[in-house]
Amino acid sequence: MVNVYEVVVIGGGPGGYVAALHAAELGKKVALIEADFLGGTCLNRGCIPSKTLLKHAEIIESIEKAQSWGIETGELSFSLGKMKKRKDDVIQRLRQGISYLLSQGKIDVYEGFGKIEEGKVIKIESKEKEERIQAERIIIATGSSPIVPPIEGLSSVDFDTSDTIFDIQEIPKSVVIIGGGVIGVEFACIFASLKAEVTVIEAADRIIPSEDIDASKILNKLLKKKGIRFYTSTKVTKVQEQNTQKVVTCIDAKGKEHLFEAETLILSVGRKPNLSAIQNLNVGMEGPFIKVNEKMETSVPSIYAVGDVVGGYQLAHVASAEGIIAANNAAGFNDKIDYKVVPRCIYTLPEVASVGITEEEAKKQGISVRVERFDHAGNGKALASGESDGFVKIVYEENYGEIIGVTMVGSHVTEMISEASAFIYLEGTVEEVSKMIHPHPAVAESFYEAAINSINSMRKKSVLV
Repeated sequence: MVNVYEVVVIGGGPGGYVAALHAAELGKKVALIEADFLGGTCLNRGCIPSKTLLKHAEIIESIEKAQSWGIETGELSFSLGKMKKRKDDVIQRLRQGISYLLSQGKIDVYEGFGKIEEGKVIKIESKEKEERIQAERIIIATGSSPIVPPIEGLSSVDFDTSDTIFDIQEIPKSVVIIGGGVIGVEFACIFASLKAEVTVIEAADRIIPSEDIDASKILNKLLKKKGIRFYTSTKVTKVQEQNTQKVVTCIDAKGKEHLFEAETLILSVGRKPNLSAIQNLNVGMEGPFIKVNEKMETSVPSIYAVGDVVGGYQLAHVASAEGIIAANNAAGFNDKIDYKVVPRCIYTLPEVASVGITEEEAKKQGISVRVERFDHAGNGKALASGESDGFVKIVYEENYGEIIGVTMVGSHVTEMISEASAFIYLEGTVEEVSKMIHPHPAVAESFYEAAINSINSMRKKSVLV
């Protein structure tokens, strides 16, 4: 007898398990299918392990910085084994937490690869068996995997991606990272703190090319101080393996050839959607991604898709938000996704966080804006903490002062960005920020100070007029 469910979710990552839990809370009989570990890429190979290791990197840097403050320790040493154990302990604890929540929600969890067949039947394939279940509504949340670019020689070279790098057995002396986006620069920080020689190669004209130009410039400058080498506007043409070294051949924008050697090669050039669940389904596509509407519904009625398989931001918190929307609609409600306020965080040292649109994007859209920047060098808490690198930049509409974008660089800014997100979501203005009393001393005062400066600037301009 085939089990029948009102909602079946394929994929147990942040989009999938959140959707399953939400559907169950709405009273639906729910099943979740996961081929690997609960938590998906974010928990097992992405957000959580990388941020755990970045915390280790932060501690290492803090210990080194403290020596100039008169706090001295003996010679610093690393145990990769212990670092990996702590990382694994964090992952295991979170996995258990998800499993507990699913059991509490009376959600049936199936282990295996789910493939949609005709009539919303789902075939579940595992090593041990093959079975089928029936769904009334389906939510596809199968995530993504790292892109392996068609570089000459790559197929015969040992390399790592964000999925495999956490399995390394020893700290490499040298690392080449192909890709200077979010994942690439985070790995650069981790390995630089572990005293590896790090080289980052990026095809675009700057690192983190999708973010604010000033943020990209200052991050480049500060990471160079850590010894990280950046080669932008540079394309990798060939990869070879010679003894224990990977030899990477590149050409820069001027046509000059560069050769780099390293023990470890990491690819970080983006991610592609995992589409095995729909290989037998005639569903509308948008490029390589599943096409969905505002309800997260595909071209096939009652089948929804969320997270990396639909493209867009490809962020865990966005996948979760999409999962809730899909679950609401699968449960019979009428809900739509709203991407107006999506905070974007880069957990480098220092961190980068942003929300809304950048100054450059606003100008491209023809929006008349003004910009105010406040550097953390003028912030008491940042100075006292020895973390005065970075800034807060507010982009606001010229006529009414409505905030439409904020970029932050510095320590703890990934925690601070939610305040800016709230103001944008509520269509708040710089004047309203300037009137909200902030605690002192706090790094968050930089947001407040930028708003005050913008008001003073506007008042000064009106007086002159």
